[in-house]
Amino acid sequence: MGLCSLGQMNGSLFARFVTRAGLPGDASLCQVVNAVQAIPYGRPGKRTAEGLICEWKGTCSTKHALLAQLLGERWPESQPRLVHRVYRVSRSAVLQRYGGGAVGAVPEDGLTDVHRYLVIILAGQEVTIDITFPGDQAWDGHRSMCLACGDGHDFPAGDDPDAEKAALEASHCDPQVREPFIAALALASSLSGPI
Repeated sequence: MGLCSLGQMNGSLFARFVTRAGLPGDASLCQVVNAVQAIPYGRPGKRTAEGLICEWKGTCSTKHALLAQLLGERWPESQPRLVHRVYRVSRSAVLQRYGGGAVGAVPEDGLTDVHRYLVIILAGQEVTIDITFPGDQAWDGHRSMCLACGDGHDFPAGDDPDAEKAALEASHCDPQVREPFIAALALASSLSGPI
């Protein structure tokens, strides 16, 4: 919090992040990925990488945007690419994955959501990274991670990932249903610790 409250948000994004995360300046790719994953789940007031660093909470959108920027700055050869997945959420899947605290926010017939994750190039191979929830399995530094969402349709992000995600949400999601679901995930995470 001191970094933001004192207005000391100058310097590289990577330097600000490792300072806030308590990582060494020469942190490895794996350390950085897992440190972003460890950030609590929740929407920052300012939905940007800087907002996430200041408030030290983020969702799939802000965490993956931050990670893409960090990797682009420090490991550009990883060629980080954001991807949006439109998928269907069922009550049974929410109950199994997140418990009873979040299932009440899902209608009987489910809901449609848009999830953001990241794809990088590592040793010439595409590797999927999903660091949305702190309690999920940490990245091993080599293999693709499991996505925190279900199967769906993927849309690679272009030059304006936030506008593109917002357009997908507007065309596929009911905000009257989706917003309470996101809030329920944040509440369940804060009450029970890592999801």
